[in-house]
Amino acid sequence: MRCTLITFFFLSLLLACSKKKEEETPFEPRQAFGAVDKKLREASGIVASVANPRHVWTHNDGGNKAEIFLINEKAETVMTCKLKNIINRDWEDITIGRGPKEGINYLYIADIGDNDGRYAYKMLYRIEEPALSDKEIEIEKIDTLLIQLADRPRDTEAIMVDPITNNFYLITKREHQARLYEIKFPFAGDTLKAEPVITFPFNHAVAANISSDGNEVLIKSYQHIYYWKRNTGEAFLQLMEKEPVQLNYRTEPQGESIAWSQDGTGFYTLSESEKGTGGNLYFYKRK
Repeated sequence: MRCTLITFFFLSLLLACSKKKEEETPFEPRQAFGAVDKKLREASGIVASVANPRHVWTHNDGGNKAEIFLINEKAETVMTCKLKNIINRDWEDITIGRGPKEGINYLYIADIGDNDGRYAYKMLYRIEEPALSDKEIEIEKIDTLLIQLADRPRDTEAIMVDPITNNFYLITKREHQARLYEIKFPFAGDTLKAEPVITFPFNHAVAANISSDGNEVLIKSYQHIYYWKRNTGEAFLQLMEKEPVQLNYRTEPQGESIAWSQDGTGFYTLSESEKGTGGNLYFYKRK
């Protein structure tokens, strides 16, 4: 009888803990919106559009054409933008933020990959965010921003921008503990210096994004999604020094993309192609 009572106690405790964990999880299980076009065979970055509500921007990894794609929530490509006279050396992420003109949203395509840690400079290609028009357009007005890590060349695959300060952040991939680098806004000079500011207790960071209100942060590895929520008045670096919450996540094949929706109702993930078809666009809705 005593063993039965002890067993019942521990089972009750386990169920209570499981229920508590489920209640604390702020997002529902993923919802599949559909498979993207086959030409997005190596999707490597995603960001929610401001100019085109309920659409996202994405692009292929290095070695592919220098173009970005606008896709809707059915995972359909509705516009392709070709960047003239630009090379996709190793595009790894895309984000959106302020720029030289007030009131204009700019896309920043991050050519920041460096598997062998051999490139002295990384590039950000900055364009004014296009509104949906033709099925295919060519963009000629492109600013190229050079980035240099303050210590030495490293592989980075994730970039995010704090909408409160417009400071940019890069995250390394291959170190045992991922490193966060900061580029302060406004940008000055020919080369932007990225200074190391924080070391994380995880690695293989491949994507990152900050919510449009600046209050929530996501960093994605191949296996996990890490989540932070900002307190009122809390500085961004103070937030990032805290231990993150690890969200429930079903791994995707070569899943290297994550982005908040503009309205904050959840976040998207996108992976590379699966078995000859385009990768799936998923959405994790807030509870």
